[in-house]
Amino acid sequence: MTIDSYLATGACLIDHRSGRRYDRTVVQNAVWDRARELGEADARPGDLVVLAHGDGAALLVDLLAVWSCGAAAVVVSHGITPEERAIVRDTTAPRAWIGHAAPDGVATLAPAQFVTNAAVPVRSVARLDDLALVMMTSGTTSRPKGVMLTHRAVQARLALNIAHIGREDLAVALTVLPMHFGHGLIGNTLTALAAGARLVLWPEPGPTGLHALGHVVDEYGVTFMSSVPSLWRVALKLSQPPKRGTLRRVHVGSAPLVASLWTDIAAWSGTNRVVNMYGITETANWIGGRSAEEGGLADGIVGRPWGGAFRVRLDDGSFAALGRGEVAVNSPSLMAGYLNRPDLTDLSLSGDWFLTGDMGEIDGDGVLRLVGRSKHEINRGGIKIPAEEIDALLERHPGVVEACAFALHDPLSGETVAAAVVTEPHAAIDTRAIRAWCETRIRREALPSRLFILDALPRTDRGKLNRDVVRDACISAGSGQPT
Repeated sequence: MTIDSYLATGACLIDHRSGRRYDRTVVQNAVWDRARELGEADARPGDLVVLAHGDGAALLVDLLAVWSCGAAAVVVSHGITPEERAIVRDTTAPRAWIGHAAPDGVATLAPAQFVTNAAVPVRSVARLDDLALVMMTSGTTSRPKGVMLTHRAVQARLALNIAHIGREDLAVALTVLPMHFGHGLIGNTLTALAAGARLVLWPEPGPTGLHALGHVVDEYGVTFMSSVPSLWRVALKLSQPPKRGTLRRVHVGSAPLVASLWTDIAAWSGTNRVVNMYGITETANWIGGRSAEEGGLADGIVGRPWGGAFRVRLDDGSFAALGRGEVAVNSPSLMAGYLNRPDLTDLSLSGDWFLTGDMGEIDGDGVLRLVGRSKHEINRGGIKIPAEEIDALLERHPGVVEACAFALHDPLSGETVAAAVVTEPHAAIDTRAIRAWCETRIRREALPSRLFILDALPRTDRGKLNRDVVRDACISAGSGQPT
């Protein structure tokens, strides 16, 4: 494996916030310099290196340098709390931590720097079946799941993405998503670089930045962008459409896309090639998509697979290419397993099939439509937050006896985090105090937006919690307070 595998001829980075441009030669020099520094820090094949900073261009240099050393990268949000950083350290045992405020006991490096002088080339020692990425999918406040992706899996996904999208559509790509989850890093950023695109980096522009989305598209002549439904709900309200007509293709994914929003995005972008994408971290992000130009828009329709196959697992445990059941995927970009969790790996795989936990229907044309989730995930603007993670956090509060988290509808993010808690008798705490306690222990997007204090959590006749029943009881009680 070489840098060329991920940084094709013609690739160029443009940092929108600073206005700086880095051509392929400059990026290569920065990667070689950084790889040499990592070697001096004893980064070796098989090691894990955490990347925890928000500088998009420098993060990509750090990533390619880690790979040149034969090590694997654990990419996490730069906004995680000290407690979360300690959990990442204990889970991954990294050789080094690149970013600010590393936990104790880990060698720390500042983000990469771009230098003007030519660097001596460093020969990459990475191999196709070496581990490339560990993507944390279950949050970082309890024992997390780390999805292990090899270079072979990532390269397979990039090649399939380029084949289905086309290099012409990818010519000028815009990244508006954070790079610590698969959609932003693999689907958007690495795909564009592997296609030799000009990549405009503008991660997490926020509502203030989204006022200028149409202008930014025109400024750079953007041909391709990918994002999540919640971003579009804000952008369509705040930003004027682009005027130059350069957008050729728009991807939307990581959360359900309703048909009405799908149509509105197409009208704003000036193209019918708005594609509802289906992606899972365990398959290196995208595995299928449905374009508006194909017609027949419907809530949940995600089209045919991009490499591999879709199946549904029926009630009898068999797999079928037609019908309704739990969605299973066979893909050349399938993960190698969960880091140090063979138990979870075994549960998620059935032979060559990955069990997604999503419920879906496959029609006679092989088109998949998602109809629900069997996992207890809260999808907040494309960021998946397991409800069990919030339960575990809240139950660590000294005044909380038990907790049950669930999703509530939100007009902007699609879903928001809510939770019911039972407090210790006579505990002098309220929802605001509980949330303030959470703020120092969990990342912002996972903070409960509403908390309900109940005398007891409703249970089934078998004594089990049903999150839907708990949610309905909270709404009926009307005791929830915004936090």
